Amino acid sequence: MNTKTNLILDAGILAGFLAAYDPRATGILLHEWLSLGLAVVLLLHLLLHWQWVACAVQRFFKRWQNGQRLNFIVDLLLLFAFSGVMVSGLVISRAALPALGINLPGSAAWRAVHALSADAALILTGLHFALHWRWIVCAVRTYLIEPVTHIFRRRSSQPVCAQRDLMPHSNKEGTVC
Repeated sequence: MNTKTNLILDAGILAGFLAAYDPRATGILLHEWLSLGLAVVLLLHLLLHWQWVACAVQRFFKRWQNGQRLNFIVDLLLLFAFSGVMVSGLVISRAALPALGINLPGSAAWRAVHALSADAALILTGLHFALHWRWIVCAVRTYLIEPVTHIFRRRSSQPVCAQRDLMPHSNKEGTVC
């Protein structure tokens, strides 16, 4: 997947998660439908990065560079947190699933799991964001800022980010696995 597509997908995931995080801001109906859409996009994100996941699992106990093991652990915890949010959200659904004719008996325990896993997902998303800060800055600069500022420049300048900086899960040599 190219960097621009990855940036757009990741920005959409972040925006969707932040919009869906607090149901008091959106209302239960929008919160639940937005969350179901977010679940689909997260699954797409995972499938598009499957090569990295497979390589990371194979290399987990080998020597990694640049905090790649920490990145893998944070990503794995993030997967568990989002899975907890989605499963518990489906169980306690008061709008989306009942609209489809599905009524599940939610409980206070499921609501607690939902709240805790949502809070964990928020914290882990911040950590994931921090671990990918260099890639985010380079991708935003390359695909958003540079095209706009290029319109107002007379001479072209050298790119600020190296190509390997635009690869979210690469090593020093720029390879994914």
